[in-house]
Amino acid sequence: MQSTEEPGVPVHSVDAHLEEEEEEDESKYPTGVALWAVLVPVTIGYFLYFLDTCIVATASPAITLRFDSLIDIGWYGGAYQLGNSAVRPLTGKMYSHFNTKWTYLAFFFLFELGSLICGAAVSSPMFILGRAIAGAGAAGIGTGALVIISCVLPVRKQAKALGMNMGVGQLGVALGPILGGVFTEYVSWRWCFYINLPLGGAFVALLLFSRIPEATVKEPPLKVLGTAIKSLDLVGFALVSPASIMFLLGLQYGGTIYPWTHSVVIGLIVGGIATFAVFLVWETYQGDAAMIPMALLKKRIIWCAAATLFFLLGSILTAEYYLAMFFQTVKGNTPLESGIHILPATLGLAVFAITAGVLSEKLGYYLPWNLGGAALSAIGYGLMSTFKPGTAAPRWIGYQVLYGIGSGAMVSMPYVAVQNCVPTAQIPIAMTLVLFCQDIGAATWLVAANAIFNNGLQRQLEQRSSEIGIDPAFIVGAGATSIREMLQGDRLAAALECYTGAITQVMYLGIALCCATFVFATGTGWKDIRVPKNLNTIKTSPSESSGIAPLTNEKPIDTPEQLVSPPNSSVTTPLTEDEKPVTANKQTIL
Repeated sequence: MQSTEEPGVPVHSVDAHLEEEEEEDESKYPTGVALWAVLVPVTIGYFLYFLDTCIVATASPAITLRFDSLIDIGWYGGAYQLGNSAVRPLTGKMYSHFNTKWTYLAFFFLFELGSLICGAAVSSPMFILGRAIAGAGAAGIGTGALVIISCVLPVRKQAKALGMNMGVGQLGVALGPILGGVFTEYVSWRWCFYINLPLGGAFVALLLFSRIPEATVKEPPLKVLGTAIKSLDLVGFALVSPASIMFLLGLQYGGTIYPWTHSVVIGLIVGGIATFAVFLVWETYQGDAAMIPMALLKKRIIWCAAATLFFLLGSILTAEYYLAMFFQTVKGNTPLESGIHILPATLGLAVFAITAGVLSEKLGYYLPWNLGGAALSAIGYGLMSTFKPGTAAPRWIGYQVLYGIGSGAMVSMPYVAVQNCVPTAQIPIAMTLVLFCQDIGAATWLVAANAIFNNGLQRQLEQRSSEIGIDPAFIVGAGATSIREMLQGDRLAAALECYTGAITQVMYLGIALCCATFVFATGTGWKDIRVPKNLNTIKTSPSESSGIAPLTNEKPIDTPEQLVSPPNSSVTTPLTEDEKPVTANKQTIL
């Protein structure tokens, strides 16, 4: 509809209004010491979250020796992942309805309690229980870090903090095996877990005296608990949690404890998928009160970011695991040496995660980092697939650096994309969705990589059995690091070439995963994160009940044009198709 311009309202009044509103919003955020008193402990918490994921790898042999429990070794890492995935879907609702700071501290206490139980464990079941509790706490730490960043920084300044968070988190991945080896060899494996207590406690104590502004007005905790089944969607949680556990247990059991065709494996995987289907039906019925509102999934940027992370973390962990396998088996490194030798990849990833966050905040766009990072990662994987027993250090260092730069460039960008397409009130739910996809993807692709490696190794050992002179099944059953004790000379060289060939096939999977991240990353959109989102005008109508309070007391918006036009202004700026709001059953979600 055409309108005449009112006197005194210049054409640029829309931009001026938005700038004023953004300046007013930024004044509500902490700055200086108050800001860093929040960001530092949250970043350290993220570091410990990833450190605990990887530190157990080099400590597991000593733990199994202490408890005489080799059969449980798979649970030492798996219990942490199961606890994480089981609780993750609920964390978004928790942060949406309860005080952000105290919710984060509660999850951190759970993580510390699990670490204490692991360090003090007197039996294998006690240790596994501690790992599961720590994993449940870690789920809230991971979600909470992203939520807190959105609470203490305006959207246009979040990319740098997200990059720093992801970069320091990847340092945890890099240092985990090294610290695990150092503690196990020189102190005790128990300090792999005790270290979380003083380090985490000291930094998180800062949060007790810090202010974290809330993005929304939240109801009193007792009132929320009084309607917990509805407000927290506990029915949805009761469906998705066992679905995740069944699916992940099926993946862990398949090809290890049971063959893939065994009824237990099939039952767990099919049962998990079927239960998840019931969960989706329930979530659709719940509308905007759902744990994962379906309206979020209709937003292209969100489902593309979730799909990107589904493949991205799988590619990162696959590289970490099988580079370590290459150095320990083919190069004959100790666990500590292999941890040092994969530092070019992990440090490249960590440094460039921070660099990309800083530069994307200054330049304004995240898509080039997504696409360029995926391309460089694929090239790096391709070059690493050429590794041989005699590959010289300059090559394996350089190829890892290239891969690390590519992965680091994009590791935080899907989160930046999500935080720029939903109102602050929906960030906890949106982040929970993408993190849940990331968790499931990581577990799925690690299992796929393991299957490719085992099948490839078995096949190549059978083809060269006459050269090696030992039953392939015996070599596979003895473990990767035992091969040098069984074989010498040409027979050892032939076996190492078989291991290298199997690792090469895993690297081909990594190339495919990087290509998949490239494809889905294109859907995260070309957006300038320096442009204010004008979140103050995104409301829930008072007559609607979604469980999320309005951000301000202004009138609800009636038309898309009002999203970018100030009151009484004759100037309207049309929205692009991807910027138009998606209307769910009860609430409008950008």
